Amino acid sequence: MGATDEQEQRHRRLAAWRGSGKVLARMSADHTLAERLTSLAADAGTVHDLDEWTDVCGDGVVAEVERRTADLLGMEAAAFFPTGTMAQQIALRCWAARTGDPVVALHPLSHPEVHERGALSSVSGLRTVHPTTRPRQMTAAEVRDLPEQFGTLMIELPLRDAGFVLPTWEELEAVVAAARERDAVVHLDGARLWECAGHFGHGLRETAALADSVYVSFYKSLDGLSGAVLAGPESLVDEARTWRHRYGGQVFQQYPAALSALLGIERELPRLPSYVAHAKVVAEALAEGFAGSAVPWSRVHPRPPHTHQFQVWLPYAAEVLDEASVRQAEETGVTLFRRWFPAPAGPPGLSFTEVTVAAPGLEWTAGDVLEAVAEFVGRLEAASPQARTGPGPDVDRAAQA
Repeated sequence: MGATDEQEQRHRRLAAWRGSGKVLARMSADHTLAERLTSLAADAGTVHDLDEWTDVCGDGVVAEVERRTADLLGMEAAAFFPTGTMAQQIALRCWAARTGDPVVALHPLSHPEVHERGALSSVSGLRTVHPTTRPRQMTAAEVRDLPEQFGTLMIELPLRDAGFVLPTWEELEAVVAAARERDAVVHLDGARLWECAGHFGHGLRETAALADSVYVSFYKSLDGLSGAVLAGPESLVDEARTWRHRYGGQVFQQYPAALSALLGIERELPRLPSYVAHAKVVAEALAEGFAGSAVPWSRVHPRPPHTHQFQVWLPYAAEVLDEASVRQAEETGVTLFRRWFPAPAGPPGLSFTEVTVAAPGLEWTAGDVLEAVAEFVGRLEAASPQARTGPGPDVDRAAQA
């Protein structure tokens, strides 16, 4: 597919999602510039004095976001970054300089390994090692028995590319203890840490206290425009500010992103527990709906979800599932699924999607989900007989068992 065709498909999807009266979540990228700016202007005064002067290179409202986040996480200090990628790369290079060890232990499905084009090695000269290659969180034994020395252990909570999966609280404590036994520091990739409290049974401060530093994002779960914060000891954060300038992250004015971050902290953060709880209802109904349908195999992962996000797997090509999803939105005004992606490994014709349950999803009953699944499967059945190219029935039954 050419660039023009892909752009047309993207616009088609956005129009279908925007036109849907029933969705599980409204994503920030689905809105027009005018809508986002109008909403920010209307609401920002509820979280900050708009008669203050605009920020300049990190003062004013940006400093307020830093103070609020450091307090939420129980950390000494925090620094605002334009991207989480920058924040995390700087955190890891700072720890490497302090420990004298350029090796970072992390999961091969973690964000720096999958989504940052090898930046840790090419930009910072760091080397990574993997305690496990399994699509799950690493265990304490794997950290303890890793045959290579490392100076920093990075833990992504939740591990997005494995299905937004989390360890239990006891498992997390054990992994951290194993790193401490090896004299390593611990950094948390907490881009989505905000929604983990329910699964852990422990709050943000307790979770952050396990680590030496933590990064959090404002646009992934809190509906901010952009931006992230690195929090930790004051001396580390001061050093990170220096590297932020060197990396080109000393942005002249960031008040739109900072104001949207404060709005996320005030409005979305208190709602996240309800999203997480309802995601379990939606996931169970999806599993039930597919199990009773003509679809030969399906998987909801994890079941139940650990956060308000999870994966759904089906034995069809991604383009077939995309077409069925967008047609359902166009024809019924219901968006059940958004984008589908080919499985990164395994047999051809196996695809997955990520499901997010946010405020609009709270309106969905289990019955609504079952009805939407039936509509979706009907569109799959209407596709050509060659549409399903995944594992055969015998393999499907074995996998489901």
